[in-house]
Amino acid sequence: MRKIKEPKNKLMLTAFYLAALVLFWYLKVPCLFKHFLNIECPGCGMTRAVLSALKFDFIAAFTYHPMFWSLPLIYLYLLFDGNLFGNKIVDRTILILISAGFILSWIFKLV
Repeated sequence: MRKIKEPKNKLMLTAFYLAALVLFWYLKVPCLFKHFLNIECPGCGMTRAVLSALKFDFIAAFTYHPMFWSLPLIYLYLLFDGNLFGNKIVDRTILILISAGFILSWIFKLV
């Protein structure tokens, strides 16, 4: 996969993703993971969690998806080409912890 170097191109890509998400939400496109496998995906509840967090209702946001707080970190990690904290070990450790958090929250939802 090719890295995007120009900040303008990264912002355009971000705008495209946000527009696609809004379109999918507006058209009420179901979660394909849940539709075909009949179980919740690791990100189920994230949209409701983010919308609740934007309303400063963090208890509801945490209830919908406990990893909602990690989205800004993941976005910044991608925006800075994997060099968010200037230390590869710290960057990778944080990504591993976030991934583990998603997996654990998904397992708790399934059980």
